[in-house]
Parts: sequence; C-alpha cells; structure tokens
Amino acid sequence: MSISVSEAVREAKIMLEPVAQEEALQQAKILVSAIAGIETSALAIHSEMVLAPEQLSDLGEMLNRRVQGEPLQYILGEWAFMGLPFYVDARALIPRQDTELLAETAIRFIRERGYGSCLDLCTGTGCVGISIAKLAGIRVTCSDISRDALSLAKENAELNEAPVSFVASDLFDRIPDKFDLIVCNPPYLTLDDMQTMQKEVTFEPKLALYGGGDGLDVYRKIAWEYEKHLNEKGMLLLEIGSTQAESAAALFSARTSVLNDLGGNPRVIIVEP
Repeated sequence: MSISVSEAVREAKIMLEPVAQEEALQQAKILVSAIAGIETSALAIHSEMVLAPEQLSDLGEMLNRRVQGEPLQYILGEWAFMGLPFYVDARALIPRQDTELLAETAIRFIRERGYGSCLDLCTGTGCVGISIAKLAGIRVTCSDISRDALSLAKENAELNEAPVSFVASDLFDRIPDKFDLIVCNPPYLTLDDMQTMQKEVTFEPKLALYGGGDGLDVYRKIAWEYEKHLNEKGMLLLEIGSTQAESAAALFSARTSVLNDLGGNPRVIIVEP
C-alpha cells in the first residue's frame, strides 16, 4: 500500500486525536515530516509525494508509541530549545518552552554584568547550561546526580560544540568552585502533582520531577549551600512551579524577585545575596 503525504497526515491526525486532542494535527504533521525527511513548513509543497512502504512502517511504529502516551519528543529523539537542537530520551526531562525564560534571564545578566562563569545544577539534557555556553560564550559547568542524564548532556554538548564541563554531583556535594552565576531547574512537583500528572509525564524520570511532599525539598538544600559557591556580586536563578513563588522565595534570606513566563505564571526566582 502507498499513500501520499497529505493522506498520511490526515490518517495520523485521526489516530492521534484521543491522546493529542487539539494538538493532533500539528503532531501528525511533525511525525510525517520526520519520516518523509522534509520540514514541517514544506508539507504543503510535498503533499502529493508518495511515502515508501518502509516510511509507512516507521510512521506506524511512531504513531503506536504516541497513542500509548509516550511523549512526542522521545519518539522523535530530538527537540529544539533556545533555537538549538538537543537529543532527548528517557534519561532526562524533556526541555520545555517555559524553561527558556531561565536561560534567557541568565544570558541577559551575563551580558549586563559581565559574568564569566556559570554552574547549571540539575542539568538533565544540558539544555540550559549548553544554551548559556553557546549563546553567551562563557564557561559553564553542568552537574547532575544522574549519570544517565550527564551522559545525554555530554552528547548534547558535542552536538552543539559547546564549551561545557561536567560533574556528577548531588547538588553542591562535589562542587568545589565558585561561580558568578548559578542556574537550576530542580525537581519541583509535589506529591499531589505526582499522583495526578498526565500520562506523558509518567515516561519522564521521576528523579527529575519529584520535589518532595510540597515540591520544595531541593530548594531548601540549595538555600542552605548556594552562597558558598557564588562569587561576590553573583546571582542565583531558579525555575519554580507556577504556585511556588512565595513559598520558594521565603526560603532565602537574600533579596529575591520573580519573573513571569509568557503565560503570565511565576516561573523564575532571582536571588541576590
């Protein structure tokens, strides 16, 4: 059997509607683009292109994985963050657009204040630290407790040719140095969040998601230790859950401020000792 690109998109959309709902068409286009080897924006131009049997087989496998709830990003194996490509798989949390605010804020302060060094804690895929190193051109150290995540982050550093070093560490345990800037997107889901999260999220590593009963366990640990690892006039930037601005900020004795994401939700805390 052979079908055209446009027919494949139409049939894929129907299959995806139960799991992707209003995003079914866009996800169908992304998957068909991936197996056809064309840009999503060029689908209309290639709408009558006939897909080969092996391409249809690959598409069917991808669709079956997605229908089972597996995240689109894991199926594709690559996802963009800050305009850069990143390998993505179950070793680490999927890069999210909301987290770009953390990287953008870091880059802004690096340029404004002339910071020359950065520590990225809980690095995961490395998307934040690698983006900072690549786009701001400074020395970045990426750290994570998960060696699996670090192995993925190293692959992403090579992919992006970014000047990044890596340390396997539980937060600051094996970090002897001081930095001008520390950034972190820690696990911050609460126990309630973990019990009610979407099926797609269950495919992601629990270590990168669960932040204790109230979601603030990692923030507490950072608050106890971060000042010993900041240079004078340095800064700490933390991603937070949308309901955690006040409770997370209260853990720090230093001056704090909060930035909202594009959806108007609190997303980044700035801590300045």
